[in-house]
Amino acid sequence: MRGVLGDFLYVLLFFLVAVLFTIVPVVISLLIAPRSRGLKTDDIYECGMEPFGSAWIRYSVLFYLYALIFIAFDVDVLYLFPVATSYVKGGRTDEFLSLLVFLLLLVLAIAYAWGKGVFEWRREGR
Repeated sequence: MRGVLGDFLYVLLFFLVAVLFTIVPVVISLLIAPRSRGLKTDDIYECGMEPFGSAWIRYSVLFYLYALIFIAFDVDVLYLFPVATSYVKGGRTDEFLSLLVFLLLLVLAIAYAWGKGVFEWRREGR
């Protein structure tokens, strides 16, 4: 029983240190940082430039297609990395074949999108 409580004591100590590392910088900045309110304090900030025009504009659907393809392949690479690292440690043939099937599906998805013309940037209406 004593060993289990000792293990949880380390977890509790780690948790308390993590909380302190998050709270202490906020408190220090509240105590030290200067506070001033100017004319532009409540203005919208866009990359250091003065905003112009309306925020309610229409975007091309191509932006969304690129975003969806990026997210899909980003998630696929996140799943691919642990599989590839575990394969290096002591790979078996069935693991290698499943890795190849996964990569083949990625390549087929790219080929399908390429065939549909998703990667061609067509600007219309301007």
